[in-house]
Amino acid sequence: MSQSEIADDRELHGLAQSIAGICTQRGATLVAAESCTGGWIAKVLTDVPGSSVWFECGVVAYSYEAKESLLGVQPQTLERTGAVSQETALEMVSGALARFGASVAVAVTGVAGPSGGTPGKPVGTVWIGWKRRGGYAQTELYHFDGDREAVRRQTVAAALRGVQKILTS
Repeated sequence: MSQSEIADDRELHGLAQSIAGICTQRGATLVAAESCTGGWIAKVLTDVPGSSVWFECGVVAYSYEAKESLLGVQPQTLERTGAVSQETALEMVSGALARFGASVAVAVTGVAGPSGGTPGKPVGTVWIGWKRRGGYAQTELYHFDGDREAVRRQTVAAALRGVQKILTS
């Protein structure tokens, strides 16, 4: 994704407003479990006036310990696959939905950089998970380009687009 394709604040706000409308119309509520975005998803969503009607909560779980205690990620999962993995994203999104009672959850875990990347998981590697109450979790792997800000911004946009999709499917 080129720098010109990276969502700006206006686009992120538009995505959040769209989600607000869908949630309000359908009586849905949302929870966000965030690692590499550090609360940015929750910030964008709660920038929309009236978000308290449909936004349940946001959890920033950066450390292994926080992922375990706040979201129920299994220590064995983190030891075996690491924080940036499909398995961890699945457990984060499922745990958020189970613990906070919303109807839809989104979870993100990745390597935003500038350090922390490995040959197998370079900077820009991000797993995003979505789950609707009563449904199966879905995940997608992304490889974003750019600096820390660009990776995080692209992650927020992809997460919100996925929320839109799961709410309307």
